[in-house]
Amino acid sequence: MNIIYFDNSATTKIKTEVLNEMMPFLTINYGNASSLYSLGRKSKRAIENARKQVANLIKCNPNEIFFTGGGSESDNLALKGVAYANMEKGNHIITSKIEHPAILETCKTLERQGFEISYINVDENGIIRLDELQDEIKPSTILISVMTANNEIGTIQPVEQISKIAHSHNILFHTDAVQAVGNMEIDVSKMGIDMLSLSGHKINAPKGIGALYIKNGINIERIIDGGHQEKNKRAGTENVAGIVALGKACEIAGNNLDIHVNRLKRLRDYYLFKLQKELPGKFHINGSMEHRLPGNANVSFEGANASELIFKLDEKNICVSSGSACSSGNTAPSHVLTAIGLPDKYLNCAIRTSFGDSNTFEEIDYFIKCMKMII
Repeated sequence: MNIIYFDNSATTKIKTEVLNEMMPFLTINYGNASSLYSLGRKSKRAIENARKQVANLIKCNPNEIFFTGGGSESDNLALKGVAYANMEKGNHIITSKIEHPAILETCKTLERQGFEISYINVDENGIIRLDELQDEIKPSTILISVMTANNEIGTIQPVEQISKIAHSHNILFHTDAVQAVGNMEIDVSKMGIDMLSLSGHKINAPKGIGALYIKNGINIERIIDGGHQEKNKRAGTENVAGIVALGKACEIAGNNLDIHVNRLKRLRDYYLFKLQKELPGKFHINGSMEHRLPGNANVSFEGANASELIFKLDEKNICVSSGSACSSGNTAPSHVLTAIGLPDKYLNCAIRTSFGDSNTFEEIDYFIKCMKMII
């Protein structure tokens, strides 16, 4: 039986069009983009074309896109880059308690280096408490970083309101939009975003490629020393094939956004409808249903054990997760579910199901049948 993959928040399958676009740059067009001869210039042109494609998706200027090795590097570059460049202005950064480990662990590193970090609480739906955010601002605050949409429970944050609060105090605003890009409309200008992180493997491009949007005029320190690639913001020979793939994936995502979002909503809502029909009273939905990514469903099954569910579903060729793939080796309860105040009885029995373009309603029927049997 074919594998049924319901973990698209962890990673996605490379689209055939994306693979076809990148393959020549792994084979015949293998030139270093910094080389002056034609093979190198071809790689350079491909990179600049991809820069335009990424910029079009989030509606910014291509010269504001900087390619990285992925979402985690983009987050590190944003936080550390701003922190190191603004040490004379202040040493205080504000974030939320439900951020991705790429943000939280970077903040811990900065704390060890003498920076002060405030971690803002969220409500029961995972939405940041704006009054607390406002209260934490001080003269030494240089950056606010809050993710656009949560990777575990799919909650979408009030990004425009957060950015207005930040800018009213002359503070920079960064958002980790790794889960949001390609799954909702992003306009960095309208949303008031100064820096934005995105990752290729969440939108059907390969792993190991990402980008950071940096609004023109913002100065950051680079965190990788070496050559002068990416306008001296990120040293290292460019991953041309990966960059080309990311550009193509962004182009596809932009052209099909409405269709993609509507399909994912239909799959998710059908899944929840079938759960209610087949397992009434035996599950609890975690996070907001109103402000939520279209393909995300985080559900606790009281009395079950998430790890056992995952392994038993895997025996049925079904892939789901219990939360962030980056924290899969951690036996502690999810920091996101803990932060939203979820009762203990729901903490260790949560399953995240995240749908993608290739999923079908028939797969969901089989999934529910297996879940009912296992539960």
